[in-house]
Amino acid sequence: MPVAVPQKETKKPSPKAVPQTATEPQESEPLEPFGRLIPFADPSWYQSYHSPYFNETHAALRAEIREWIETEIEPNVTEWDEKKEVPASIYKQMGERGYLAGLLGTHYQKDYTKNAIKSVPAEKWDLFHEMVLTDELSRAASGGFVWNVIGGFGIGCPPLVKFGKKPLIDRILPGILNGDKRICLAITEPDAGSDVANLTCEAKLSEDGKHYIVNGEKKWITNGIWCDYFTTAVRTGGPGMNGVSLLLIERDMGGVSTRRMDCQGVWSSGTTYITFEDVKVPVENLLGKENQGFRCIMTNFNHERIGIIIQCLRFSRVCYEESVRYANKRRTFGKKLIEHPVIRLKLAHMARQIEASYNWLENLIYQCEKMGETEAMLRLGGAIAGLKAQATVTFEFCAREASQIFGGLSYSRGGQGGKVERLYRDVRAYAIPGGSEEIMLDLSIRQSMRVAKAVGMKL
Repeated sequence: MPVAVPQKETKKPSPKAVPQTATEPQESEPLEPFGRLIPFADPSWYQSYHSPYFNETHAALRAEIREWIETEIEPNVTEWDEKKEVPASIYKQMGERGYLAGLLGTHYQKDYTKNAIKSVPAEKWDLFHEMVLTDELSRAASGGFVWNVIGGFGIGCPPLVKFGKKPLIDRILPGILNGDKRICLAITEPDAGSDVANLTCEAKLSEDGKHYIVNGEKKWITNGIWCDYFTTAVRTGGPGMNGVSLLLIERDMGGVSTRRMDCQGVWSSGTTYITFEDVKVPVENLLGKENQGFRCIMTNFNHERIGIIIQCLRFSRVCYEESVRYANKRRTFGKKLIEHPVIRLKLAHMARQIEASYNWLENLIYQCEKMGETEAMLRLGGAIAGLKAQATVTFEFCAREASQIFGGLSYSRGGQGGKVERLYRDVRAYAIPGGSEEIMLDLSIRQSMRVAKAVGMKL
């Protein structure tokens, strides 16, 4: 029989004495319904369900982004996908609208940009606003578009903000947040993917100690062909994780060459092969401390994976929503598809996986909001890895089932099944980067067990 552990009694403050934040669970009235109101096609709080996480500022942000996506983005993503490029003016708009400053997994970077999001005061910005922003951008139903505007930026810029020296941040960050300059993360190499600790791109200190001389290659780097800055993992010491450092390499330093890679999906994301040849990087561009870059990289993984999770679950909802709408229109054997039990079964399995994963996501984002960064990195890494695997499996399942419902229409580019066809191509771009399913599932248990033992797990 379980034994109750006595807890030290503390005097509870009155409700009025407790400061409430945007993410403090509390009794709240449901928000106004939003969207088409198709069951499970949007998160439940869009359909006037009670939620402790979202308030009027989140609803205002949601409406602002959706209008932009539906009027300026959705009508063009097929053309951009075929051209394998999103117009630079769209990325510029991301900066002008203030979106980039809110996508770093931190507080809103109001001190480094003259732009601001019109629907949310900077001081009220929280991780759920970032979640809504990423989620609504993903309604464009194009991994290529989403990765183009936030992919490289969302993982390449946080290390600069967290570990860069102030003069470096002051010089570089404003141009990035305003949409004038672009940045990406360069870690993966031809022979080092999930095995980050064994990367070989080398940075040797010059004889005068003023520069690192960088030589090596990076592969599958999102946005690289368009970037001005590369947050780059390099080897400055011995083998293993304790010899890795992080440098901010600037394209105009010379010796940086990039070429586009042709990939299965996310065509407009600018996947890149990078070669560094005797690039002279000032020591002032070191992010964090020498040979401690692996720690900097590790602090980035939770934010990267949460972004992937949000995108996967919205793409899953798009596949589901497109299927519901088509099934209520298409007729076979004398009745609508939705009237066939086998089709309803497919939709039900899609919905249950989406909702289970989304509710797990909400909980993890709330924990990230409440924990300090170090605590969140240590305690939540396992769960986030597990959900990353779950979200990509859900996306793959929903894309397949939607393809089955649409039949041949989902095999043709464009037209009624165009969104499903495009997302089916994008699935593998989410299942592999940020940690493969196998790596993530193993990490989820190893890390969770390690944390549990540290806090006194009893077996």
